[in-house]
Amino acid sequence: MNEPNNCMVEIEVVYATAERQVLLAVSVPAGTCLRAAVLASGIDAQFPEVAFADCPLGIFGKVVTDTETRPVQSGDRIEIYRPLLADPKEVRRLRAAKAALARQQNG
Repeated sequence: MNEPNNCMVEIEVVYATAERQVLLAVSVPAGTCLRAAVLASGIDAQFPEVAFADCPLGIFGKVVTDTETRPVQSGDRIEIYRPLLADPKEVRRLRAAKAALARQQNG
């Protein structure tokens, strides 16, 4: 679905925190890469504490790794992901160690 470069493409940019979520409908020139579209959306004004130039991005729940080169397509919903606060594997490991210690102490 290639579109001429002089066309505008309608997309959505989404970011959420535990307290609120924002969905912006944005028009960008065809050929704009995902990262540039996020920065052009103005979402950084809503969340000035977030470094959107570094956040992982996805489209409809699928992480996109080439955010600097992949062009947006009409109808894309670009999701901005927050960095993980803790590694899920490490959390599971700590939980398992705590449960093992509780078993030893109880029995």
